[in-house]
Amino acid sequence: MREAIVFEASRDGYGIDQIADKAMTVGELRRLLEDYNDDSLFILSHDSGYTFGSIDVRYAMCAEEMEDGEWRRVE
Repeated sequence: MREAIVFEASRDGYGIDQIADKAMTVGELRRLLEDYNDDSLFILSHDSGYTFGSIDVRYAMCAEEMEDGEWRRVE
């Protein structure tokens, strides 16, 4: 039997600046996931379970906050 952790992925803003204060940190995510098996599925739930998605490392990006509070993509 496989196990999955399902995250409800809400749509809270149009830019990182609008949601940054609500976002989970990497440390918080690590602590949460440490109790799950390495082969557990990581699933995103949208619209209260109406649609689902997955995360693919090929689509990951990094961003950083600038001194003026704007966020920019880091290449």
